[in-house]
Amino acid sequence: MANALSSNSAGATMERFRLDGKVCVVTGGARGIGRAIAVGLKDAGGIVVLADIDIDGAQLCGEQIGADAVQLDVTDARSIERAFDTVADRHGRLDVLINNAGVVRNAAASDTDDAAWRAVMAVNLDGVFYCCRQAGQLMLKQGGGSIVNVASMSGSIANRPQPQASYNASKAGVIHLTKSLAAEWAPGRVRVNSISPGYVATELTQAGLANEAWRDAWVNGTPMGRLATPDEIAPGVIFLASEASAFMTGSDLVIDGGYTIW
Repeated sequence: MANALSSNSAGATMERFRLDGKVCVVTGGARGIGRAIAVGLKDAGGIVVLADIDIDGAQLCGEQIGADAVQLDVTDARSIERAFDTVADRHGRLDVLINNAGVVRNAAASDTDDAAWRAVMAVNLDGVFYCCRQAGQLMLKQGGGSIVNVASMSGSIANRPQPQASYNASKAGVIHLTKSLAAEWAPGRVRVNSISPGYVATELTQAGLANEAWRDAWVNGTPMGRLATPDEIAPGVIFLASEASAFMTGSDLVIDGGYTIW
């Protein structure tokens, strides 16, 4: 009897990670971490929509994994409004938003002009706010939802040896924006959390990995002695998106192989 009860309890626990029938939008979902997240959401039963400025790439990815696709430029509030209206028209609701789109520029702060600074902030911080705002309006009306913002360990530390003040500042902004929205929207049953990956082997880090000094510093600075793969980040996002994290909001989940403990 005890074993049966334990088995039933385990089954009920695992069910809380399911997203069956939930409409899930992933920005920057055509490749890298975004694609891995989309696959994870799909595996958990979600109805996945890839929202990407590269609509051809999003549609191709969608065909490969069984997901819908819409074009979205996170730097353009009008584009975001159109994309989310399309999602609502096609699927009737929005249950989960993953704000994953991001860019990085490795340049010394003293050499960063206004345009370069704004280009990073426009994608990494402004875009997250615009998408949260649009999703929040829909979710508050329908009585709830879950938003997961992809921040970075760089929002809590200053990376070395590469210079990237604009990226670090933008991701710190994402973490605090997450907390602020979580506090504001909790009464409306909209949860907002963030996830902070460490170094992950993606297109975003290819240039850095090609630099031997940077690659060695990244690997040697990580207690686990390697970079993550995108599919090692996705499960944390599924956790935050699902009812498994029902009592979490305003939290930042760090997945960095131990980098920030040194």
